[in-house]
Amino acid sequence: MAELKDILYRVSLTSTYGNMDVEVKGVCFDSRNVQPGFLFVAVKGTQSDGHEFISRAVDLGASAIVCEKLPDTIYEKATYVTVKNSAQSLGIIAANFFGNPSQKLKLVGVTGTNGKTTVATLLYKLFGTLGHRCGLISTVEYRIIDQVLPSTHTTPDPVQLNKLLKDMVDAGCTYAFMEVSSHAIDQDRIAGLQFAGAIFTNITHDHLDYHKTFENYIKAKKKFFDGLSSDAFALVNADDKRGMVMLQNTKATKYTFGLRKLTDFKGKMLSNTIEGLEMEVMQKPVWFKLIGDFNAYNILAVYGATMLLDQDSDRTLTVLSSMQGAVGRFELIGRGSKVTAIVDYAHTPDALKNVLETIKQFRSGNEQVITVVGCGGNRDKTKRPLMASIAVRFSDKVVLTSDNPRDEDPMDIIREMQTGIGPSDARKTLVIPDREEAIKTACMMANPKDIVLVAGKGHETYQEIKGVKHPFDDREVVERMLKLVAN
Repeated sequence: MAELKDILYRVSLTSTYGNMDVEVKGVCFDSRNVQPGFLFVAVKGTQSDGHEFISRAVDLGASAIVCEKLPDTIYEKATYVTVKNSAQSLGIIAANFFGNPSQKLKLVGVTGTNGKTTVATLLYKLFGTLGHRCGLISTVEYRIIDQVLPSTHTTPDPVQLNKLLKDMVDAGCTYAFMEVSSHAIDQDRIAGLQFAGAIFTNITHDHLDYHKTFENYIKAKKKFFDGLSSDAFALVNADDKRGMVMLQNTKATKYTFGLRKLTDFKGKMLSNTIEGLEMEVMQKPVWFKLIGDFNAYNILAVYGATMLLDQDSDRTLTVLSSMQGAVGRFELIGRGSKVTAIVDYAHTPDALKNVLETIKQFRSGNEQVITVVGCGGNRDKTKRPLMASIAVRFSDKVVLTSDNPRDEDPMDIIREMQTGIGPSDARKTLVIPDREEAIKTACMMANPKDIVLVAGKGHETYQEIKGVKHPFDDREVVERMLKLVAN
């Protein structure tokens, strides 16, 4: 509980109406969650406008309303505050209400198209092994030390986010590592947070259904770095041509990592196999269990951030060398099977290309690569033909299937994917909308030593169809099908 005037600290107010000393018992932006004594923040969302539900919030007992425009009817029983930007104000209010938890630990945000989950997860595991109490906010899960909470979004809403951070502080955490999505940045979900550092992994084609243009997508990522304080660090991938763009206007101290350019945290690939990779990190040769060039960049990002957080270099490299990646990220399934099966979250053209190029490096020349891939419904349609084009270019056989079709017909999605496949590649392409049947077929087609890649869903344990999430885990299905074809 807090006084309204206290939780409005740092909020850009334009007018007030009513008692500013009123007690606030909770903060929400969904009128269905309003309870007596709550503050309701009316936010203009992508699906609805919270200003339309102000009267309902007051009827449910809201003691205060924050909005950009006053409603036609003003009720004396509530205090009204108008602001320039409700979404931004919500973040600041939520932070104030929960005691600004991000200021009480070192919070590091990771943004980029690919690698966010792996980098955030590795940092969480690494710092835990180094003896620190840590929190994690990722696409896969939220963690407060060893407590696991289900993940609802890559980056939660401001109220949930600040509540999570407060719970981490209360549990004794001194570090927290979180993925920062472009949607969250654009929607001001991270407003009011104090970051000790930010990491940029890369940026490629994704989320244009939301951002509309690639330039808008870049601007959303850059907004995160523009908002950092002078006390923070900004660590970017210098080998990505947008990496230095992220640093242009930031007040944070600037650092870089990479394999190809002269950087603050430099790596050099020595060997790359299906069992792991060997890389020089700051001229020290180290063998890692993680696989592929893309993971070399993830390792450098983690190492760089760890050094900037004042940890010991040798100890950090020793721990990193023994660590596995995040669930569903280039995850080998059924080790010891005659067929090599890999499950990966690759759901963008660049991520799929990275995974398939990595697999290509391991081939001796005789193995087939069989790729099972689909595209999500109600998402960026422009990447569908690109995904299929990349799959057929780098694979011997491709099975086009359903991903999370959501409200779309799976066959409509597949037909859009097929527009990226030329006549010469059509003969090596199968269409099997049922994802389990597609995985089974791929495993049955595979000969000993062949490689089956199941891409797109990774860690997910469901398939979303017409608003319903049905249990479905690529990893479990692949393992079951490998056993079936082995008998």
